[in-house]
Amino acid sequence: MGKQEIRYAAKVSLKEPANSQSNLHNRWHPDIPFAGTIKNEEVVKIECVDWTGGQIGNNDSADDMKNVDLTCVHYLTGPFEIETAEPGDVLLVEIQDVQPMQDQPWGFTGVFDKKNGGGFLDEIYPNAAKAIWDFEGIFCSSRHIPHVRFPGLIHPGILGCAPSAEVLEIWNKREGELITECAHMDRVVALPPLLKSVHAGSADGELKEKIGNE
Repeated sequence: MGKQEIRYAAKVSLKEPANSQSNLHNRWHPDIPFAGTIKNEEVVKIECVDWTGGQIGNNDSADDMKNVDLTCVHYLTGPFEIETAEPGDVLLVEIQDVQPMQDQPWGFTGVFDKKNGGGFLDEIYPNAAKAIWDFEGIFCSSRHIPHVRFPGLIHPGILGCAPSAEVLEIWNKREGELITECAHMDRVVALPPLLKSVHAGSADGELKEKIGNE
């Protein structure tokens, strides 16, 4: 038998809020329930939302960049259970292709407002800005940056393994020390675990609160 159609391990909706979709999450925690199982050596397709969960629109205003809610970002698809994998194993993941979704063939680049997110150059560029890029095959162009067209290499964003409880404790200790050391600065350099805007996949109630607090 020849090759079969590649299975979707997860699909997302571009019309539903990211925080209402059970196969998305925005925390690193070992207790987030699995969104599905992937077999060892299986090739699958996985859909993702953009890192803001759809807060940035295909329009000519940078107000959405200016007012983006940075407490509910970095939505990830998953987590997935890898069949036969055990704690301590090294997982080799090969990304064969990355494509924009047919219903949303565009992306964006943006500059945060100095008062909301800022950046390394916010003393020079204090105001929010945005450019929308339209994808045409491998090429992209922007109505906001005329006369520029180039082959865009879409990157897959963030991938990773859920931390163990022990590793999570090390992360939180390290971040806590950084927050303390930088308390004198007039900007946020790190955040402690926040319950606000936590989305833990299908977890709710006490488990969701536990994930947010840790």
